[in-house]
Order: sequence, then C-alpha cells, then structure tokens
Amino acid sequence: MNAVVPMASSATSASDDPRWQSIVARDARADGTFVYCVSTTGVYCRPSCPSRRARPENVRFFDSASEAERAGFRPCKRCKPDQISLAEERAQKVTEACRLLEQSEEPVVLEALAAQLAMSPYHFHRIFKQATGLTPRQYAAAHREKRIRRELENGGRVTDAIFSAGYGSNSRFYEGAAKVLGMTPTRYRDGGAGMEIKFAVGECSLGSILVAQSALGVCAILLGDDPQQLVIDLQERFPRATLVGADREFEQLIAQVVGFVETPALGFNLPLDVRGTAFQKRVWDALRDIPPGETATYTQIAARIGAPRAVRAVAQACASNTLAVAIPCHRVVRNDGSLSGYRWGVERKRALLENEKKNREGD
Repeated sequence: MNAVVPMASSATSASDDPRWQSIVARDARADGTFVYCVSTTGVYCRPSCPSRRARPENVRFFDSASEAERAGFRPCKRCKPDQISLAEERAQKVTEACRLLEQSEEPVVLEALAAQLAMSPYHFHRIFKQATGLTPRQYAAAHREKRIRRELENGGRVTDAIFSAGYGSNSRFYEGAAKVLGMTPTRYRDGGAGMEIKFAVGECSLGSILVAQSALGVCAILLGDDPQQLVIDLQERFPRATLVGADREFEQLIAQVVGFVETPALGFNLPLDVRGTAFQKRVWDALRDIPPGETATYTQIAARIGAPRAVRAVAQACASNTLAVAIPCHRVVRNDGSLSGYRWGVERKRALLENEKKNREGD
C-alpha cells in the first residue's frame, strides 16, 4: 500500500476549514461533496461517518474518494465512502425523474412518475424538492419555460412554440407570458424588437459599468474594462431591441447604481427586471439575503433554498447573473472560504468584498 501522506502541522488544523463543521454535525447532506482522511488510522470517511470523531490536527480533506486513495488512504468499513450512498442513490433517481419530466410531451402525474422510480409519491416528492429546490410540477413548468424561450429564439411561430413546449392552450401560456419572458412572446421571438431599453456607461472604482433599464426595471448591470464591449454584450442580450442612450434622468439612475457599488450600506432599492429560470430566481433571491460584508458558500446557498445537493447548479446560477452587485453573487465563496470564478473577474470580486467589509467595520 502507498505510504500515507503526513498531515499538516496543528497551525493548519482542519477545524479552521468550514467543512469541519459538517464532520462535527455528521451532516449527511455533505456526503459526496468531500471526504476526510485521518492520518493516525490511514482511513478516509464520509462527513456523516458515525465513527469516533478524529482530532482535527490529524484530518485532511479531499474532494473525492479516488483522490484520497491516490494519497494512500483506504475506505472506512463503517461508512463505506467508496460505495454509492443512500443520498447518491436518491440523487440518481432525481436525475432520472428530471430526464423523464423534460422528455414528456404531456403533464406528468406525480403518482405515475414515482411509480416509475419505485418510490412512494410522498417520499419521491420530498427528496425531489430537497435535491432541486423545486417540486416536480415547478420543475416541469420551468422546463416548459426554457423550451418556449429556445423555440422563440429560433424564430418559430408563437403558437407552434407554445404547443411544442407542452402548454395545453394559448390562453394558459399567455396568462403568465410577461412573467416568463419579460415581454410579449412575439417581441421575445424577435429579439426584443420594438422594445426600448435605456442604457448608459459610466466609471466606478471597479472600472467601466453599464446600466440598462427596460419598462419593468433595471435589466442589466455589467462590469468590465472596455466600455464598448459592455455595449456589445448588451446588444447580444437584446439583439433587436431599441437601445436608447442616457438622458439626464437616466444619468441619475446610473449615479445611484455607482453610489451603491462604492457604498453598499446605501442599499439597492431600484426595481429589477429579473429574467431567469425558476431555480435561478430562487438562488438569486437567496443571494440578496446575504448582508453586505458577509459571505456564504455555494453549499450554504443550496441548503437555504432547500436543495442541498444542487451545489453545482447554484454555482451555474451565480455565473448566469447579469445584474452585478444588485444580485450579489460576489458574496458567494468556496467551502474553504477562497474566492472562486466571477463573471466580471476575481479581482473585482475581491475588491467588492473588501470594500463591503471596510464599510461594515466603519459603521
């Protein structure tokens, strides 16, 4: 057997890592996100392992069982971290359910779907919501919305797109069309043709900033180094909308946004035109609950929206955010507290967090 890699000194104790709390709590929700190894036994375990807790100075973390084994550790015989767990088995069933919901041309009955997965309707409904943050019905509705966006973006007829996406009638879709698309279906298909979007580009401590507003509210806040590229990004998002340069009234709005970037304690009270899937909106709502100067991990956000297994989907929702600062995806960090990727650059993410921390300490 390979020699076990020695642990770091007590100065870098595992108790300093946010993942240690999952081990202390024997949190099964963390199973599959990492394993921990114990130098004194040469064994690696799941976070939920019922074995006697190791001393933190003897613990080392790995992202997967294969990494732990390459480092010379062997799987624990109690928690069997090299085998599929109950949580992972449930995740596979949820994945299969998502596939069935996405492929179905007709509304799926909960009882029938649960039967296909050899589960009771109540148990299936509960684990599906835990994993995705949505009920099966909400997930199916979100997928229909995604399909109709895709059909309309490809230039298809509105009526064909509605029925292709699984809506039973035109009226059923039109009841919530503005909420789903942010505009009428015809305008969405035409890339926002006839829709007016006001915008302006300014400067702030983070570089160039573009703010755009539709009739519903602020629909884009973009950061970057090149003002022209920000305008191009806006044009690509609304390819056939009428983009209108700033007037004096709109310049006051961009000044408010810049003021919020520089002084987060001011708060952001402008109406937003938020466009995304049902899951993305749940994530973005959770991000807006993180106070300035504080951070949360992707795992914590997943737990807060009731989808503890959907950590990767949470990260993808953060990356899809086009309302910088107003929806504060910069306040989400990795489990170890380090900064991960940021749509507008990790250095801007660091600068935003440092500025918020200074403002908070100055209160």
